[in-house]
Amino acid sequence: MKVCVKCTHVISFFPRSHLHHMELSNKTQISEFFLLGFSEEPELQPLIFGLFLSMYLITVFGNLLIILAISTDPNLHTPMYFFLANLSFVDICFTSTTIPKMLWNIQTQSKVITYEDCIAQMNFFIIFSVLDDFLLSVMAYDRFVAICHPLHYTIIMNPQLCGLLVLVSWIMSVLYSLLQTLMVLRLSFCTEVEIPHFFCELNQMIQLACSDTFLNDMMMYFATVLLGGAPLAGVLYSYSKIVSSIRRISSALGKYKAFSTCASHLSVVSLFYCTGLGVYLSSAATQSSHSSATASVMYTVVTPMLNPFIYSLRNRDIKGALRRFSAMAAIKGLIVLG
Repeated sequence: MKVCVKCTHVISFFPRSHLHHMELSNKTQISEFFLLGFSEEPELQPLIFGLFLSMYLITVFGNLLIILAISTDPNLHTPMYFFLANLSFVDICFTSTTIPKMLWNIQTQSKVITYEDCIAQMNFFIIFSVLDDFLLSVMAYDRFVAICHPLHYTIIMNPQLCGLLVLVSWIMSVLYSLLQTLMVLRLSFCTEVEIPHFFCELNQMIQLACSDTFLNDMMMYFATVLLGGAPLAGVLYSYSKIVSSIRRISSALGKYKAFSTCASHLSVVSLFYCTGLGVYLSSAATQSSHSSATASVMYTVVTPMLNPFIYSLRNRDIKGALRRFSAMAAIKGLIVLG
C-alpha cells in the first residue's frame, strides 16, 4: 500500500522551511523499483528465460540479416528498402530496451531495477516505439507514391526526402520521449514500489506515483491520439488511394504485381496496430496489470521478431539478396579457413 508524501498536514506546526526539507527528502527517498514480470513461481523461471532468450536472439539475428542484405546488395538501394533497413534497426533497439534486463533479473533471481535505470528504460522504449509508428507511416507513403504516381516516383522519393523523413521521425520521437521523461521526473514516489510488468512502462510509472498525475495523464492521452492516430490515419489514407489505383488496373497480372509490392508492409502494419490495440483493449477490459504485461509481449517482442520473416518470405528481392549474402559469406568463410 502506498503512503503519500503529500500527507504532511499532520505536522503543520513545523516551520515551513523544515516541511519543505522533509518533502524533498521524502521525494528523493525512492531509489529502486521491483519488476514483478510474469510469474512468481520459481519452476517457471527457466522456461520464461529460455523462451525470451530464443525470441530475442531470433529478433536480433533476423533484423540484422535484413540490414546486411540491404546494405550489401546494390539492387536494394531504393527508398523502400532504405526505410525497411531503418525499421529493422529500430526493432533491434526496441527489443533491446526491455528483454536483456528481464533476462538478467531472471538469471540473477533479482527483480530490482534502479530509479535511474527505470527512467532510462522508459525513455528509450518511448523513442523506439514512436519511431516504429512513424516509420510504418513513412513506408505507407512510399508505397502510395510508387503505385499512385509511378512515373514521378524517383523524383518525389529522392534521397534527400528519404533522409529528411527518417530524420524528422527521429527528432519527433526523441522530443516526445524527452517531454514524457521530464514530466515523470517531476513525480514523487513514496516507497519502494512494485511494477507489475517486465519493464518500466510509462502508464505503470504514472499509476505508481504519489503526487498529482493529472498533467501526465492528459499528456499521455493527447499523445496517444496525436502520435498514434495521425500516423494510422496516414496509413489508412495511403492504402485507400492504393486500393483505388489497383482497381483501375485492367489486367489481373498488373493488379497482382502492384499489390505484391505493398503486401509485406501491409502485413507488418496490421500486426503492429492490431497487437497494440489488443494490448490496450485487454488492459482496459481486465484491469489486470499481469494480463497487460502478457499482452504487451505481442507488440514488444513478437512483432519485431516476425517482421524479418514477413519481409523475407513475401518479398522476392529480399529472398534473393539473402541468398546472395549467404553465398558471399560462405565463400569468405572458406577463404579464411583455407
